[in-house]
Amino acid sequence: MDNRKFLFGLSRLPGIGPRRLELLISYFGSAKEVWQAKPSLLYCIKEIPTKTIDELISLRERTDLEKEINILAEKGISVYTIEDDCYPARLKNIATPPYVLYVRGQLPDDDCLSIAIVGARRCTPYGLKMAEEIARELAGAGVTVISGMARGIDSAAHKGCLEGGGRTVAVLGTGVDIVYPRENRRLMDNIITHGAVVSEFPPGTKAQPSHFPMRNRIISGMADGVLVVEAAQNSGSLITTDLALEQGRDVFAVPGPATSLLSKGTNSLIKQGAKLVECARDILEEYGLDRGRQEKREEFDLNPAEQRILACLTLEPVNIEEIVEKAGMNPAEVSAALTFLELKGLVKRIDGQLFVSNV
Repeated sequence: MDNRKFLFGLSRLPGIGPRRLELLISYFGSAKEVWQAKPSLLYCIKEIPTKTIDELISLRERTDLEKEINILAEKGISVYTIEDDCYPARLKNIATPPYVLYVRGQLPDDDCLSIAIVGARRCTPYGLKMAEEIARELAGAGVTVISGMARGIDSAAHKGCLEGGGRTVAVLGTGVDIVYPRENRRLMDNIITHGAVVSEFPPGTKAQPSHFPMRNRIISGMADGVLVVEAAQNSGSLITTDLALEQGRDVFAVPGPATSLLSKGTNSLIKQGAKLVECARDILEEYGLDRGRQEKREEFDLNPAEQRILACLTLEPVNIEEIVEKAGMNPAEVSAALTFLELKGLVKRIDGQLFVSNV
């Protein structure tokens, strides 16, 4: 707890990003030594503005660190430092990891596949649909979906994941006690219940334009891969893909109409080598998660009708009328085949007449 609490204290200092904090720690040897250093020594570090040193001296004089941590815990806010075992392992290995994370909810285990989904705030119905569907299907396959809880694609990704019964993580450009945008209050509550909201900014920190590029490195840093759904040529979402490539993460993109400005960025990514994604299976294949499904199907000797119906199903619920139309079969044949597929555990019934693939 000793050095952890000093990392926490320093993280609350305005103007002390990861690079300056790294400089201070390398100079004094530890966060504890920085916190307890004499003012005369602190002012000797020319790379740190005098105003920041003034604020540090004032902060440590008026702050009881353990009391502050306990107050946050009472509010449901956990403090994870880079020295903690519960700190996300992937994030530790990026160029400038945050020394402290504030968390509400429960972070996923490090061995869970995590995919970040990002894209335009002002998006099209097509973009919203693709983000929701892919996130829902990824959730059904046990994948954690990470995004930034912004309007548009981010919110759609979180909602789709929650609808699929999955875990989702929102990385914020504010404190974890700030709802931004305001209309996402209910969404934020659901994310906390079924995942976590995370920020490197102390509670109470309001949105600032400079926070969001910083936030993006955490989104990509916590993920195994980044999927972009709709982005203009100079979109901020492309900053996340640049960071992902620097961090050695996989990059995926959903193609869009050549005439749409919101497809310029994603289509350009595909030209540069990003994997084209039309459904979640395109991502799952990259990580070998689709093989298990195929092997499970091959365990059963399916008749042609069952094979045809199973080919029509995904992790998105469809009703029996849609299956009849897609399979080109009569309702009685479809109903009988679905019953046998349910018994074999290959199909799952939801809300009476809705069905999803279980493999």
